[in-house]
Amino acid sequence: MASRCWRWWGWSAWPRTRPPPAGSTPSFRHHLSTQEKTPQICVVGSGPAGFYTAQHLLKHPQAHVDIYEKQPVPFGLVRFGVAPDHPEVKNVINTFTQTAHSGRCAFWGNVEVGRDVTVPELREAYHAVVLSYGAEDHRALEIPGEELPGVCSARAFVGWYNGLPENRELEPDLSCDTAVILGQGNVALDVARILLTPPEHLERTDITKAALGVLRQSRVKTVWLVGRRGPLQVAFTIKELREMIQLPGARPILDPADFLGLQDKIKEVPRPRKRLTELLLRTATEKPGPEEAARWASASRAWGLRFFRSPQQVLPSPDGRRAGVRLAVTRLEGVGEATRAVPTGDMEDLPCGLVLSSVGYKSRPVDPSVPFDSKLGVIPNVEGRVMDVPGLYCSGWVKRGPTGVIATTMTDSFLTGQMLLQDLKAGLLPSGPRPGYAAIQALLSSRGVRPVSFSDWEKLDAEEVARGQGTGKPREKLVDPQEMLRLLGH
Repeated sequence: MASRCWRWWGWSAWPRTRPPPAGSTPSFRHHLSTQEKTPQICVVGSGPAGFYTAQHLLKHPQAHVDIYEKQPVPFGLVRFGVAPDHPEVKNVINTFTQTAHSGRCAFWGNVEVGRDVTVPELREAYHAVVLSYGAEDHRALEIPGEELPGVCSARAFVGWYNGLPENRELEPDLSCDTAVILGQGNVALDVARILLTPPEHLERTDITKAALGVLRQSRVKTVWLVGRRGPLQVAFTIKELREMIQLPGARPILDPADFLGLQDKIKEVPRPRKRLTELLLRTATEKPGPEEAARWASASRAWGLRFFRSPQQVLPSPDGRRAGVRLAVTRLEGVGEATRAVPTGDMEDLPCGLVLSSVGYKSRPVDPSVPFDSKLGVIPNVEGRVMDVPGLYCSGWVKRGPTGVIATTMTDSFLTGQMLLQDLKAGLLPSGPRPGYAAIQALLSSRGVRPVSFSDWEKLDAEEVARGQGTGKPREKLVDPQEMLRLLGH
């Protein structure tokens, strides 16, 4: 398989040496003498894809791996995406820290590839470059009213409560009674759970101080999660569903009519899907046990799944804000993976004061020199080898799209690392020496960019932990990059 792929790349056209880029790029020549036997590889992005790729590349006994990250802090979606009440998922940071402590690995934060340094400049300095920068955007609803106040992406909301610098000033208005989340995946359930969890249950998590303050004042009592298709097509997993069903102070609202005939249909589906649907079915149609019934009866908050509904418009109120969502009623056509929702012609309006779109993340192109499929939101590749660009690779969501969990990304990233090391062994990467970070450091210095090292991050980490100790939190996240750089003396 791999040998066929390489024919597309025109290896005969790949120069063995490259001229220096035009302009005032510092000379690389004086860096070369100590680098001749060391494969210099760089990874762009320090989330799970970046660190798992680096981990596999370090299996090569001489390889040196530099990880570049636009944030001053590492770990990507493990830090900024994993819910604060899921600390066990963040334990993977320990593995990533071990990788960063390798003498042949370096982390360089506060460096935005595509702005501070270009991909061609990285390719000039390294034998290979791996793009692992994830999905930094959200998929738009593309419906009227999406731009109204009180409408935002679930991605931005997650970034806000997790301390992502670009979302720190989001200020969501939680003064309403009802919120609608458009989407039925794990991110949608995370957002619903955070909205409905009693704030005292979040006090000892790493949720940001600002977010906790807003959630304490929240008046949201009901959260609807809306999906175009039915119970058999939900994208969330059983763990997240079980957490919602057991959420203190909240009760589920499921319409038994949505589950008619489902018992027979689930006999043939894969086991994980079957178990998930059975739990939904029991919750919707069976009488709860005494303990659960008592808990639900006393609940002051509720969440519900609205199936077979497709958003058509966010409805404005007289004051120009949002008043609800107009939904097209749908029915299913097709079978299996080909099942799709088609409108029946009926419409209904769902009143609410907050709309969160959770219809998927999306990668952005990083550099004009890198091929990008804007429709699929991925870099075109074959097994992680970027098509038509020898020596350039990709891993994670920018490689395959924003699907799967951390373990999926691990497998995917190891595969990209494996392909790169195979190509290195086969002599398909440049044979001459490359200067690596020494050249990039000179470029960044000339452009006034101050990279943040992993030891710098550990100082910020210690500061966060110290700030959290006073309130019993594992840490109080720093959310302002300028404050981070000031603390480091940059």
